[in-house]
Amino acid sequence: MRLLSRILLVFCFCFASHAGAQDASAVRSSIQNLLTSGQRLALPLERIKPALIAHYVNNGGSVYWVGTGRMDRFIQRVKNATYDGLNPQDYPLDNLISIRDQLNVNDPQAAAQAELYYSSFFVAYAADLKIGRVTPQKVDPNLFRNRKTIDVQRVLTDLKKQADPDKFLASFEPRNTHYQALKKMLKVYTQVIDEGVDWPVIGQGATLKPGDRDPRIVGIRQLLSITGDFEWADNNSPVYDQNLAIAVRRFQVRHGLEAKGLLGKQSIVAMNISPQERQRQIILNMERWRWMPDNLGDEHFLINIAGFELQHWQSNTIIDRMNVVVGAVATQTPEFSGEMQYIELNPYWTVPYTIATKEMLPKLQADPYHYAEDFEVFAGGKLATWGSINWASYGSGSFPFTFRQKPGPKNALGKVKFMLPNKFNIYLHDTPAKDKFANSTRAFSHGCIRLSRPGDLAYALLERTGMDKSAVDAIWAGGENTRVNLPKPIPVHLIYATAFSSDNGIEFRTDVYGRDKKLYAALFGRAGS
Repeated sequence: MRLLSRILLVFCFCFASHAGAQDASAVRSSIQNLLTSGQRLALPLERIKPALIAHYVNNGGSVYWVGTGRMDRFIQRVKNATYDGLNPQDYPLDNLISIRDQLNVNDPQAAAQAELYYSSFFVAYAADLKIGRVTPQKVDPNLFRNRKTIDVQRVLTDLKKQADPDKFLASFEPRNTHYQALKKMLKVYTQVIDEGVDWPVIGQGATLKPGDRDPRIVGIRQLLSITGDFEWADNNSPVYDQNLAIAVRRFQVRHGLEAKGLLGKQSIVAMNISPQERQRQIILNMERWRWMPDNLGDEHFLINIAGFELQHWQSNTIIDRMNVVVGAVATQTPEFSGEMQYIELNPYWTVPYTIATKEMLPKLQADPYHYAEDFEVFAGGKLATWGSINWASYGSGSFPFTFRQKPGPKNALGKVKFMLPNKFNIYLHDTPAKDKFANSTRAFSHGCIRLSRPGDLAYALLERTGMDKSAVDAIWAGGENTRVNLPKPIPVHLIYATAFSSDNGIEFRTDVYGRDKKLYAALFGRAGS
């Protein structure tokens, strides 16, 4: 959309004072003449010319803007584009106002041009709301979401069904609770900015704990009052009291920090992020939700990579949630949507090529039987023996072997994995490395999703197949690899949400993969701070 604001408009309007109602049939006739004359129109119109012709010429579409008062409502929506998570500067607001104010309603040619101009930018605004301003994979190759489309002709056709363009635009917004919560969050932060609220800046220093006395305490209490975490009567005491400790823990929970009430460097950094930066962060996450499928599924899993959490949703309610470990910065978990189709108990682990060649091969070159106890080796798809291979003859550029870890207590996938077939070979699984879940930032895996409570999820889902807990436990005890298909696939959405709403209020997370920075550059033209 930003390109549209740079276009030199080539319309030639004959403006004069308002002089009575324009005959709609004359305007419609002028519109049809403009669209069928063969002359090249201004670029915003030219881009959707086939849809304009289909609507105004072939289907006899009525005049929607001229002489109806609807221009005022659209202009007001554009003025408030920030509340939609859009940039008002992306739209030719001054031109829209000028056309409205100076239009000669007795000039069918000028009225026709005005009608088409408003229709073209209405479509552009609706598209930005529905499918987003940028193409995901152009922002980051790890964003595996297909660019959605909008039926421009349908937008124009449906204009006549909605007298209020503002209400009609609302229908193009994502209706899911996540987007709508972000929109409410955005309004709060925008109002804080517009009202010029004094946002205290807290200096770094020694870590603070309850009972400490420090001059920074006064500013911290003031800041947490603004954010809603401190709910008691404010005071100017420099003592870190128990009420402030409660407020600090609330703030830390909302920002994904270790919530022990100790005020260290990370907490101070989070406090010093300005409302302007938080506003932009919310806008970035609203854009991400426009890329998402319109229907997430009545039942679905939502895995927030940036939040290190899995949520199990059913009928717009979270029925379970658990901490997860996601890919490390060097082996990032991609964003995509898939379907969980089956569960493997006592799974095998097929070792990724990079791990096999970079981590395992050097050890095999020193000891050919290093992995013989827990792994199998395949050559050309056939089971081979460890001692029959001269590992010194192979390297990362030439390695025709596949390693597979047997089920058991040492298996990297633990006791169970949950499969959502995809080209990235990403799945959900158990892990013997439970210590990583104690960290507040949990980006450690090679890309797959490790679950903190995989057994609970397995019991809940396998119950749908007729297996009770004792049957599942018996399979685990037997150690045999067992696949169980789910009665119905369950949608799984891997997202990267650094701003979202929860029972704790407005929550924010750090940009662990740097994806906010890339999206900020795409939307606003330069990297965010």
